[in-house]
Amino acid sequence: MKILVADDHDLLRETVAAFLLAEGMSAVATVATYAEMCAAIAAEAFDLALVDLALSGLNGMAGLPQAVVQAGPMPIALMSASTSRNLAEAAFAAGARGFVPKKMSARAMVAAVRLMARGERFAPMGLLTSDTASGAPLTLLTAREVTVLRGICEGKSNKEIARDLLLQEVTVKLHVKTLTRKLGAKNRTHAAMIAKAGGMA
Repeated sequence: MKILVADDHDLLRETVAAFLLAEGMSAVATVATYAEMCAAIAAEAFDLALVDLALSGLNGMAGLPQAVVQAGPMPIALMSASTSRNLAEAAFAAGARGFVPKKMSARAMVAAVRLMARGERFAPMGLLTSDTASGAPLTLLTAREVTVLRGICEGKSNKEIARDLLLQEVTVKLHVKTLTRKLGAKNRTHAAMIAKAGGMA
């Protein structure tokens, strides 16, 4: 797994890179400006870029959509010293794969990086569950997880959902476990309640 860390704060940039390498990332490159990030992306393929909201040359949230376009198929996760639901939602709206507060613990950040590099979206649940009716937590789910969640909402068992989706039951169980964790749900019934409150029929 190859990660690009873009942050103009030398100590933070190198600390994040060192920890990612220590936790098993195959390679971690670091850059200090948006121009350097673009050059790195053009020269090498990465599984994910962690980009500081205050990165020199990015122009903050206003420049994020262009950065996402510039990155092409490589996903971008926004890092920020400021933490709010509005920022997280704006990051997703701009096309970011995730929103990572800098105050997260190192191990939590590594777990988030692995999740996002696998194709899933990430933001701390505390930022997205204060207004469940907005449906924000549901944006963290993959298309398959949403399909499984719909089955749960319809009262179907894992076996029935597996049959409907032509999946193995063990695969459905894994999706249920993952989606309940993402939604901050205690169990499948609680997950269904969150989904319905978020607008899922």
